[in-house]
Amino acid sequence: MAEARQAAAFRLDLGQGTPGQWWNPALKEVGLAGLRSWKRSLARCRDDVLCGACPAGLASGFFLLAAIQGSRFMQLDPSLGLVDWIKASLPDWGVRWLPGFQGALAATIFAGGLWMALLLTLHVVLRLLLRYQGWLSETRGTLSLPTRSWLALVRIFSGRGPTLYTYQRSLPCLPLPSAEGTVAKYLESVRPLLSDKDFRDLSSQAQTFLHTEAPRLQALLGLKAWCSANYVSDWWEEYIYLRSRSPLLGNSNFYILDFLSKAPTPLQAARAGNAVYAMMRFREQLSRGEIEPATVLGMRPLCSAQYRQMFNTTRVPGVSRDQLCHVRDSRSRHVAVLHQGRFFRLGTHGGPGGRLLSPRVLEQKFQRILDDTTPARPLEEHLAVLTAAPRALWAQARASLQAGDRSTRAALEMVENAAFFVCLEETPGSSNTPPEVLLDELARSLLVGTGHSRWLDKSLNLVVFANGRMGLNVEHAWADTPVPSHLWEAVLAAECFELGYTADGHCRGTPSPTVGPPERLLWAVPEEVATSIPPALQKAQALARDTECHVLPFTHFGRGFTRRCHTPGSSFVQLALQLARFRDQGSFCLTYEACVTRLFCEGRTETLRSCTLETCAFVRAMEDPGLTDAQRLALFRVAAEKHWALCRAALTGEGIDRHLFCLYLVSCLLHLPSPFLTQVRSERWKLCTSQSPTRQPQLFDPASHVDYAFCGGGFGPMMMAMVCLTSSWERV
Repeated sequence: MAEARQAAAFRLDLGQGTPGQWWNPALKEVGLAGLRSWKRSLARCRDDVLCGACPAGLASGFFLLAAIQGSRFMQLDPSLGLVDWIKASLPDWGVRWLPGFQGALAATIFAGGLWMALLLTLHVVLRLLLRYQGWLSETRGTLSLPTRSWLALVRIFSGRGPTLYTYQRSLPCLPLPSAEGTVAKYLESVRPLLSDKDFRDLSSQAQTFLHTEAPRLQALLGLKAWCSANYVSDWWEEYIYLRSRSPLLGNSNFYILDFLSKAPTPLQAARAGNAVYAMMRFREQLSRGEIEPATVLGMRPLCSAQYRQMFNTTRVPGVSRDQLCHVRDSRSRHVAVLHQGRFFRLGTHGGPGGRLLSPRVLEQKFQRILDDTTPARPLEEHLAVLTAAPRALWAQARASLQAGDRSTRAALEMVENAAFFVCLEETPGSSNTPPEVLLDELARSLLVGTGHSRWLDKSLNLVVFANGRMGLNVEHAWADTPVPSHLWEAVLAAECFELGYTADGHCRGTPSPTVGPPERLLWAVPEEVATSIPPALQKAQALARDTECHVLPFTHFGRGFTRRCHTPGSSFVQLALQLARFRDQGSFCLTYEACVTRLFCEGRTETLRSCTLETCAFVRAMEDPGLTDAQRLALFRVAAEKHWALCRAALTGEGIDRHLFCLYLVSCLLHLPSPFLTQVRSERWKLCTSQSPTRQPQLFDPASHVDYAFCGGGFGPMMMAMVCLTSSWERV
């Protein structure tokens, strides 16, 4: 939901230009977007072949080569004469001392060509199959014959044991909706919020837009959709995240909490040891492509592009725009740790072969940090607050740190090249804080901390509290919430059901008598940086004090009840939120609900506008004492069906807001002002909600592991906003 705030504040100023000018910078930006898309695709091709994500690996190629060479040895010719033709076409290199060399080379060339042709066929067929969308219209619990046939074909052409990136190159591109369809849906979405006069004026503006600016903007956007894998995502990342100059604290980063109940161990170092081990092991599985592909309803694979930047990634600040910098695993065999204002480099690999250290040894290293009583150096304690400052200010301070002495440059490099950042903190609240209040304090601390206790530029901040509770603070530019949530559920499952703890709360395993202390990172803060810290600290602490979080464990019923009502869970929750908001405020408002578009290559999110005419009719019926329950139930079903139809449209690339965002961006690039798009961009979301999260039931069965209920997470609030956060806990 942080993108709702960023998108609402987005304005693009390109200075003066000639209205209607086609070439610069509009076509230049479109061309660069296409070039970036092709460069990313080519750069990932080698890695996909090596990890067997094509959807066939090198082993199949070697098997095919062996089969062709073996058939030649047995005087068989499965090539129907093509090998002999290739052999005759090869130049005579005079290799007399290697009899049969040219025949073997010709057979190798034929096998390689046949292997590439088979891969291309698999790729094309799989891409055609993944265009099927009939499964979205299926009744819950039943599958039609076409959908069952489609599922069987997808599994056949995916090969045995598909990996995380098996489907990546076969995912379809995000379709570009028509301008007429998007404008019609937009007008329908704002109708319940406008008076008749305001709606007529807006409709008139929309018709003028469709007949004047829209054809030119849509044509240029169509060119970008043709030459890019996704016509939205790179511009969304660039202009909504990387070019935003607002602080990350409370505006962009989001948090994820662990269990609803108490921690599995009260020992801070032990919890950190198991968590770091599980996360680093997940990174190794990720680099080998061994993670199972994420799917919707266990059927349709989702885009996995965001997983590539999960670890070893830092958002490096710039004066006008930031950059996402990613290093290879071989350069990031450590984590950076912050404890009481002191920074440490904690190596995660060692011993023979540089293998990942055991959880017990990692616990020892964390305990050495906790036992270290050395105070922080001057200004070191609050240095991390600069990552919470406005981006331009932090960019200037970072440049000064890079220009400092050798130890400061080395410390900055160690932090930015770390796999992720670990924060060891005291437990918020007091020892007698009630459990329900403690959840609120933990959530608030994970989101904003003390203002100076997170390195917000890192893709992941693992926060471990003194009572054993822990969570994540996640930078938003590289990924949306389902991706780090996938990691987090895997970490919690490994910690509780595989790694475990001893009876006294320590990590299992044998301590190492030779483990050394983590390396202390020393900073010599330049004078120009020192003057920037106090004002940044004052603003960050004020924001932290003004932020409130409330986690509401709802245990009366869950998704099992909504299934028995034959209503999608997200529709049920959204209708309840609209009713609650109307009873609280007495009016309806523009509502933001996030919906994934990862059914398409490089997809991220789309906005689902949950406040519809059907929803308003249901809410008013609930407040009308003259209506019967049967009438209210009928309106409820109509409203739920409308919401699910909007969800299907967003999932299949037929949403509203991302298309309008791109049209607005193209109008800015062309210096072609549009009153209609300006009016759209001026809207403010007063109610922001997240969609019901996708869980991994194979890791946490809600019926048999009630004590391991997952708390979910949340974002910072928008201006005068009510932010409703849905938990991933469900009850049958």
